[in-house]
Amino acid sequence: MNCRDVNRIFRESAYVRTGGTAQELACATYLIEECAKLGLSARLEPFDVRMYEEKTAKLIVDGKEIACKSVFGVPNGTVKGELFYLTGTDPVSLSKCKNKIVLCDKPVGYKLHDHLTAHGALGYITYCGNNHFTDHDIDRREIRFETEHAIPAVTIHVSDAIDLVKRECKTVEMTVEQEAWIGSSNNVILDLPGETGETVILSAHYDSTLLSNGVYDNLSGAIGLLYLAEYFASRPRRRGIRFLWCGSEERGLLGSLEYCRMHEEELGKTVLNVNLDMLGSIMGEFVIFSSVNEDMTEYLEKFARRHRVCASVRHAIRSSDSNSFVYYGVPAISFARYTNAQTGLIHTRYDTVDIMSAKRLLSDMKTVAQVTEIFVDCESFPISMEISERIRTETDDYMKRKRPANK
Repeated sequence: MNCRDVNRIFRESAYVRTGGTAQELACATYLIEECAKLGLSARLEPFDVRMYEEKTAKLIVDGKEIACKSVFGVPNGTVKGELFYLTGTDPVSLSKCKNKIVLCDKPVGYKLHDHLTAHGALGYITYCGNNHFTDHDIDRREIRFETEHAIPAVTIHVSDAIDLVKRECKTVEMTVEQEAWIGSSNNVILDLPGETGETVILSAHYDSTLLSNGVYDNLSGAIGLLYLAEYFASRPRRRGIRFLWCGSEERGLLGSLEYCRMHEEELGKTVLNVNLDMLGSIMGEFVIFSSVNEDMTEYLEKFARRHRVCASVRHAIRSSDSNSFVYYGVPAISFARYTNAQTGLIHTRYDTVDIMSAKRLLSDMKTVAQVTEIFVDCESFPISMEISERIRTETDDYMKRKRPANK
């Protein structure tokens, strides 16, 4: 794979491909075709996902209608009440949510959602975007956790949120109507057999968010897996390698979680997950996440020094498909090149090929290949592969009440 190949795939796949849509399926099919060009046979593995269609999303504040999108997965209905701006989750602030429609400063995860419902909120409003940009894009948010007490919710643009607080708005009427059904998303799987019964799984998601062409997040990782497939296909392998392009990651790691549920028995023979998410940006720091233990962290640090790789190594989890594997007991290493919001916004219209470097991506993947090859080919592992208690605790907290794909 060369820079011309990388740039071609960027051009041909840079479109919105949210989980469960025809566009996501088109990209999955495209990846299979790219594998075929390498003489390799990949396949689709479908799984159920909950799909939604918004029928009505209306927010009227002090008689003025505000542009909004409903949060997918909340109950249908209309609620009316007084607006309360929640700036924190201290006990005094939360006590003021009762019988209010709450404007939240933070995205609503399961902890904040529990706080809101426990304190009697009627509904909530989240916001997104950047007040200094000219666009007025509103992201599509979704309940990603299991709950028995969902309340109506919408998302607005940050500029409108600022205006509501500035004008000290009082009365709110919120209406949400959605239709839900079970749709289908797909993982893409390619196997390269080895000499033993053990397997290393290489993963990257290929879907995007509603607002994004997802070139940096995460066509870069999807292309990275194609690079690795070509690299390892021509080499003898002690352990087998399974390449896993994950669907619906942006909707809550749904593809990797479903893979682990469907293949739980096989995970006993899976010795490592190597995950790729957000690489090849023009700017940014190369980061290796050791979601294993301190021995792995130290080993990767020594590798970076020995091979003169500019990299930060962190003993931590990250918000990506590697968490699904750690949750199911498989140690993971995850690679990224992290740039800042000034040079590489994700989940927005600004995630385009303009912030990417094919040369940088190939350089990143050379390092990933070197690290992966150690664990694919070694007779015995150079360090302990036991997941540390710290990583297990962080993962359990991250994955707590994670909603299954089809519920």
